[in-house]
Amino acid sequence: MRLTIDGRDLAPVLVADTYWSRLRGMLARRPLPPALLLRPSSSVHGVGMREPLDVATLGADGTVLAVRVLKPFGLVPPVRGAVDVLEAPVGSFDRWGLVVGSRVATDDDLS
Repeated sequence: MRLTIDGRDLAPVLVADTYWSRLRGMLARRPLPPALLLRPSSSVHGVGMREPLDVATLGADGTVLAVRVLKPFGLVPPVRGAVDVLEAPVGSFDRWGLVVGSRVATDDDLS
């Protein structure tokens, strides 16, 4: 599956859409995948993580509501209106130009 931001195809994305896949998240993935979409989710934690992650909370239409860096053992609290969370290795969002207000989709969303 591919990740698009503001209509630009940017990276492969894993989708965590079951309880167990969301619980695992990025934990114990080596190397880290380019992106992980947790669906549905409105908050994430860094328990057990060894490195920081870029985290974006997304509204129902894929609009980025908030962007944060999740530090190991940290917490990104729920954001009002968030239904999904996008995670990526730290620095990815800067490279992709992802900011609050960007529109995130997968090729699955576009079909």
